[in-house]
Amino acid sequence: MNVAQKLISSHLVEGKMNAGEEIAISIDQTLTQDATGTMAYLEFEAMGIPKVRTRVSVSYVDHNTLQSGFENADDHRFLQTMAGKYGIYFSRPGNGICHQVHLERFSKPGQTLLGSDSHTPNAGAVGMLAIGAGGLNVALAMAGEPFWLVMPKVMKVILRGSLKKGVSAKDIILDVLRQLTVKGGVGKIVEYTGEALKNLTVPERATITNMGAELGATSSVFPSDEQTLAFFRAQGREDEWGELRPDKDAVYDEQLDVDLDNLVPLIAAPSSPDNIRTVREVQGTPIKQVCIGSCVNSSYADLMIAAKMMKGKKVHPDVSLTVSPGSRQALQMISENGALADLVSSGARILESTCGPCIGMGHAPPTGAVTLRTFNRNFPGRSGTPDDQSYLCSPLTAAASAVAGVITDPGEVLTEPIIIPLPDKYIIDDAMIVPPSPEPEKVVVERGPNIKPFPVKEALEESLTSRVILKVGDNITTDDIMPAGAKILPLRSNIPAISEYVFSKVDSEFTSRAKASGGGIVVGGMNYGQGSSREHAALAPMYLGIKVVFAKSFARIHKDNLINFGILPLTVEPEVYDTLEEGSEIELPSVAKEVKESDRITFIDKKSGKTFTTLHGLTQRQREIILAGGLLNYVKYKA
Repeated sequence: MNVAQKLISSHLVEGKMNAGEEIAISIDQTLTQDATGTMAYLEFEAMGIPKVRTRVSVSYVDHNTLQSGFENADDHRFLQTMAGKYGIYFSRPGNGICHQVHLERFSKPGQTLLGSDSHTPNAGAVGMLAIGAGGLNVALAMAGEPFWLVMPKVMKVILRGSLKKGVSAKDIILDVLRQLTVKGGVGKIVEYTGEALKNLTVPERATITNMGAELGATSSVFPSDEQTLAFFRAQGREDEWGELRPDKDAVYDEQLDVDLDNLVPLIAAPSSPDNIRTVREVQGTPIKQVCIGSCVNSSYADLMIAAKMMKGKKVHPDVSLTVSPGSRQALQMISENGALADLVSSGARILESTCGPCIGMGHAPPTGAVTLRTFNRNFPGRSGTPDDQSYLCSPLTAAASAVAGVITDPGEVLTEPIIIPLPDKYIIDDAMIVPPSPEPEKVVVERGPNIKPFPVKEALEESLTSRVILKVGDNITTDDIMPAGAKILPLRSNIPAISEYVFSKVDSEFTSRAKASGGGIVVGGMNYGQGSSREHAALAPMYLGIKVVFAKSFARIHKDNLINFGILPLTVEPEVYDTLEEGSEIELPSVAKEVKESDRITFIDKKSGKTFTTLHGLTQRQREIILAGGLLNYVKYKA
């Protein structure tokens, strides 16, 4: 078996490991972050279970740390008291970004991790099966329930050769995105192999697995080998390491080759992670902002690369440079060795160890300006500026460009490669990770006025008639459906309030139209719901009465979230998509019966009088969830 199959087989609860067949796996660890965690813990609390049943569950605060009003601070108190009461570790604000801290302090080869954030596969760098999912799925995992998914294909990516001057791990994953696109990993686990692995450290591997989320992949994984052991030894966790490699005769479903010897610095141009160019193609483009950090490229090694590039130099007068350390550990490391002073001396602005600019929480670029970011996503407007021109690049390219004031190929600036060896020992200080209370019965959960009850949908009606209230194109993201940013993120625990912003970037009248019509139907193109795992992109539309989404295809996590909240996702052919129009009245005359008994759903476009049928593609379990009106109803019914 390959590594992915070994991880799945050792956790298989139900089903067979045949690609395309639904399976269930046990979950060892969970993580949440504050933007998704509040709702996840409300869902967990509703199950009435006294303590989490995982080996390790961690609640992180890394998204909503700005505290511009009471809402975020109240949520943090709720999260900390919930963690203390229910057996969950709590990583305090400022301790770092969930994926970086989890990699450092909680990851474990051979185990499974389910996280309410789409970049959870970051932990695949150490040989974990780490999967992003909606908060309700994570709540169920904390309750001891298995995680259901369609058995993915396993794609083998062979890394050959070695990185040359100016090229880094970020360029490897950008090259994979260039070859596969943002849809190329759907239904797959991407497993990395090859001779180049012996020279790729765990932080470099994490850059690659983290951005595997942009491929649409279920997860990405590396073997657990000597590099992994070195990382765990440096973290003081050698006893938690275990070897995990593919068998010599391992079989894979697909294969991709990446030649590192011929790789050059790459960049993702606006406004998609797969819009890949060589840096030389866009070299000389004037820039106004550079941001280094986020859950990708914010490790100690990444910060050291930036510091070495900036040492003795100054940020260009036209450029604002921000640096967000991924963890308090990384910040302490560069504080002690002088690298932080080099960054400050250069003119860099040092931000808190949080997600920050990556999710539009401050530091939006100027109107129409080019911003270079070492982040993982450059969706339109995600930075907080509607007409942003966001490029994704490596810390090497970012630092070189910050000095030059224009996009610059780092290979042309460097006289020799910058090599950051893995430290023999990281600074270990877990003071900002609060363990569960030894007396949980005495913990009182604190709830601010912004925390509202979890909304529940009724069971599926026997028949449905509703209007199409929005039609959108391909690659609609969950940022498009449910935007983030400093104004909206604080409302994540208040569904009535946050629902006012559904599709607000796409159509400012959507919410009022949904309310006026008592809900409706949304029509989408290819890869509908790509990007973040935020279940609010399904939960808030459900609250507004959205009953069905027709799309040419769906991103995995978002489709699961739609099902979890009782919204019927139906895949239609391009010619059917072309026929459906905003304002069309759609009748599904026997929807409940067909969901229950048939593989097809019949619907009538009453404007044209045409009748269509489409395969719903639901598994037996998903049929029951839709019929019940959502996963929470289904679990209660089963109980």
